[in-house]
Amino acid sequence: MSSSGRFRFQPVTRATLDDLETFSLANGKFRYCSCMRWRLTSSNFKRSTKDDRIAELQRRVRAGVPVGVLAYAEAKPVGWCSVAPRESYAALERYRALARIDETPVWSVVCFFVDSDARRAGLTSGLLRAATEYAKSMGARSVEGYPIEPGARLYTYMGSPEAFARNGYKDVTPPGRDRLVVRRNFRR
Repeated sequence: MSSSGRFRFQPVTRATLDDLETFSLANGKFRYCSCMRWRLTSSNFKRSTKDDRIAELQRRVRAGVPVGVLAYAEAKPVGWCSVAPRESYAALERYRALARIDETPVWSVVCFFVDSDARRAGLTSGLLRAATEYAKSMGARSVEGYPIEPGARLYTYMGSPEAFARNGYKDVTPPGRDRLVVRRNFRR
């Protein structure tokens, strides 16, 4: 799909599903959630097991549902960014603090995970660039993110405001909202 310096990026599809499994097996914290926290309702997530979440993410990929992009250092998958149409994230759709700000159809970036050996190399920005390009290539008119300031206790895996700003995202947070919403729109 694209490359940046020493990394290359690919969307997760049936063709790259084995790479997602390789990444998951190498990163236990990622494997525990399998990036299903925002995709399942809270009650379904709590009822699910780690194996259920792994199987559900794989099922979605096999069904052709967009789930995200992987970053590679040579042939090794070393990073992940979850990007998909917002409506595919059941918990996000129900989360009042990040309620939709308007009726614009958007794709959402909700998670980054970088292998410890690849951290501090600018990979989050590269993943975000690749995720944004992927969403656009799939017909997205807008992509949103919900970044958190570094050092926050919760949701730190959602990316930093600086990473999104560097990639052309603008603050669209409605007045009175506590959670930051950033968006990048594409011309038709």
